[in-house]
Amino acid sequence: MTEQMVVPIARTSLEPHEVQSVLGPLESGWLVQGPNVKSFEDKWSAFTGAPYSLAVTSCTTGMHLAVAALGLSPGDEVIVPAFTWIATANVIEHQGAKPVFCDIDPLTFNIDMAHAATLVTERTVGIMPVHLFGLSADMTAVMALAEKHGLWVVEDAACGFGATFDGQHVGHFGNAGAFSFHPRKAITTGEGGMVTTADEALSTKIQQLRDHGAVMSDLQRHLGPKPYLLADHIHAGYNQRMTDIQGALGSAQMDRASAIIEERRAIAAEFDEAFSNLDSLRTPHTDERYGHGYQSYPCMVTLEGSVESINAARNAWMETLQTKGVSTRPATHAVHMLSFYSEKYNLKSEDFPNARAANDCSISLPLFHGMTEAEKTHVIKTVLETAPT
Repeated sequence: MTEQMVVPIARTSLEPHEVQSVLGPLESGWLVQGPNVKSFEDKWSAFTGAPYSLAVTSCTTGMHLAVAALGLSPGDEVIVPAFTWIATANVIEHQGAKPVFCDIDPLTFNIDMAHAATLVTERTVGIMPVHLFGLSADMTAVMALAEKHGLWVVEDAACGFGATFDGQHVGHFGNAGAFSFHPRKAITTGEGGMVTTADEALSTKIQQLRDHGAVMSDLQRHLGPKPYLLADHIHAGYNQRMTDIQGALGSAQMDRASAIIEERRAIAAEFDEAFSNLDSLRTPHTDERYGHGYQSYPCMVTLEGSVESINAARNAWMETLQTKGVSTRPATHAVHMLSFYSEKYNLKSEDFPNARAANDCSISLPLFHGMTEAEKTHVIKTVLETAPT
């Protein structure tokens, strides 16, 4: 009996020399933030075009550092999309500020800027667009609203590796951006993140805040003329530094950054063509303004009927696909429907109808670099054979 193939939703794909890269810091004895982190940061800046890149412990801590450095305070409001990972809202909540949820464009899954424009109040200080699943938000509209009202912009680019808008890589359109290196991302360090900015003063403050508020890092002090003297600390900072073990792994992967993105785009193109005649499935949107990074392959189930009936059909289809060896997930969740935010701010699922529909009717199919021909064929064949009608 032939064993059934199982295709995961994502899989980390590391080459042998990338695995071996972590031995360097282990053998050197320099395990904390050091030369490998600096190498990773330099390569990230070279790839994205960001003048400054700062490695941190996660995308979440990167966003937190950015909003803290920008002075987010209790009583402030920040506009965020309702359909995103909960971390986008959490970093605002952690500063004692209020996340103001905005509905999404149902075609792109990204923030609806027409709705965002109606949410600005005298308390609004910033906006956090999300480049969801590797597709940039409309940064022309985001920056126009920010400039009109004097708002800062922090880009949640957790999924944004390889994503471009009008030819520019995301992450430094606004004041800052933050990327994730979670294992479901194209570049991974297990946990980890990167903050990018074009603002030198903001970069300096974030660098200090990630390292307990110190004016220089341990490596800078160690290599300086008086390594025996401790640095001054000018902020009540945090410990959000990436280790040199993680930095070595990230730096090694960056040597094939372009190839990783091109492979993911090629797989997405195969899926787009294969599923083009499925009336019940809308594949990821893009157009000439966007370079999609395809952190994942999020689709919408587009059957006739209510959200409730489509949700039931989607869930049944996901169960069928799982039994046939194709792993799926909802694209992500609508944050306003999660218990903490719905209860604290008295929000109902129907308050943001497009975000609710995306929560209940989206489906992400497997897509990752290193996917074999057999795995791609199995996904395509199984989806075509089982798609609801």
